[in-house]
Amino acid sequence: MTSPSTAVVTPTAPANPRSRVILASLIGTTIEFYDFYVYATAAVLVFPILFFPTGNDTTALLASFGVFGAAMIARPLGAVVFGHFGDRFGRKATLVASLLTMGIATFLIGCLPTFNEIGWWAALLLLVLRLAQGFALGGEWSGAALVATENAPKGKRAWYGTFPQLGAPLGFIIANSIFLAINFALPHPDGAAQRSAEFLAWGWRVPFLFSAVMVIIGLWVRLRLVESETFVKAEQKGAIRKFPLGTVIRKHWWHLILGTFVMLATYVLFYLMTNFTLSYGTKATLDGAKAAAEASGTAFDAASYVPGLGFGYTDFVLMQIIGVVFFGIFTLLSGPIADAIGRRRLLLWVTALIVVFGLTFNLFLLPQADPKFTGAMVQAFLVFGFMLMGATFGPMGAILPELFPTNVRYSGSAISYNVSSILGAALAPIVAVALWAAAGGSPVLVGIYLSAMSVLTFIALIFTPETKDVDYDADLGVGATGSL
Repeated sequence: MTSPSTAVVTPTAPANPRSRVILASLIGTTIEFYDFYVYATAAVLVFPILFFPTGNDTTALLASFGVFGAAMIARPLGAVVFGHFGDRFGRKATLVASLLTMGIATFLIGCLPTFNEIGWWAALLLLVLRLAQGFALGGEWSGAALVATENAPKGKRAWYGTFPQLGAPLGFIIANSIFLAINFALPHPDGAAQRSAEFLAWGWRVPFLFSAVMVIIGLWVRLRLVESETFVKAEQKGAIRKFPLGTVIRKHWWHLILGTFVMLATYVLFYLMTNFTLSYGTKATLDGAKAAAEASGTAFDAASYVPGLGFGYTDFVLMQIIGVVFFGIFTLLSGPIADAIGRRRLLLWVTALIVVFGLTFNLFLLPQADPKFTGAMVQAFLVFGFMLMGATFGPMGAILPELFPTNVRYSGSAISYNVSSILGAALAPIVAVALWAAAGGSPVLVGIYLSAMSVLTFIALIFTPETKDVDYDADLGVGATGSL
């Protein structure tokens, strides 16, 4: 018999190597957000022209954003369905299914006929596929966040939780870089900053079709995962529920509400910094629109026109990409800070700064006498906004899953995250366009809207417990029996 002093203990290798955990959580959300951004960009540049030719620019843009927002309605349904299977049968298969759903829907959007070919059926098909995208994204984020945090080393859960969050800026950069490359490569009779006829005819389809390549890579990575030890322990202790949705609503309804409003400011800020700024930044100024109408010999109603800043598409997207680089940097920086001082404390400070930032829209976003000064102010606005976006989005990968025990963690975090998408992401683009028009082209009301939503998040954070020290192994959920 071997004595205790001479026994050789062979350490158990982690079920999922850290490199695989990071890559699987990062690449999946990168692909999912890439698909989402491709649609968001097309919703501004292409779909109002090709799918919603209403004859009025603002109405067409609102219709396009309406379909964009419809996906947010589907996201809570996806959260319930994927959350159910993720909590019942494991994270791996659910993540694979969500990725496939998003990839197929995005690819098919790239194949759709336009309004000129099949009339309003084109818009209906676009809506159906957009709903499928939202349904898929409803299950993607929580699964990726759980893969990261349930496999994280002790004391580094927020740091690991930033990797699925990093998929948002990476997906944005990849999607818009492809749009820029295609637009630049095609003929530009009106200058390199303008959309060409070829871009509207077929170039916009390429980013949608390209998603198939990215999905194949994502599937290869995710199929190599195994279930986290935390989920396996929950299974062995009998903590898995037959109906996780019922359990999370009965037992954790307060945390569902808190999680929903904790995410609200993040969603509103994100969609204002991406969709609204692209619309506002690339729409012609009043003088520019009037000159274009005179050159084309068409009537121009200055009283009903809602002006923008008049940047070319290429120029403005490059400015956005510079801002999104700071989004990625501050997403990563937020993780170690949240691990050190706590998720709640960090988010309270960042949310307070977002309230102040919302009151500065007129300072940064009004056209100046010198176009170069206008460009500098807008670039500064994008950098500041995306810095705040990274600082608030990064800790969400940890705080939302930590609000719920293992046996309902997928459902709870997914429902909070995606119900918030209705209150924030679905309404933000539409509300922003309406406020922009109501203010006669000024962004001041849009900024006040952001501040108001951030105040609601700040209040929710006051009531939210600090989750930094939650023990995943001990917090398996009601119904756990036995010991390991």
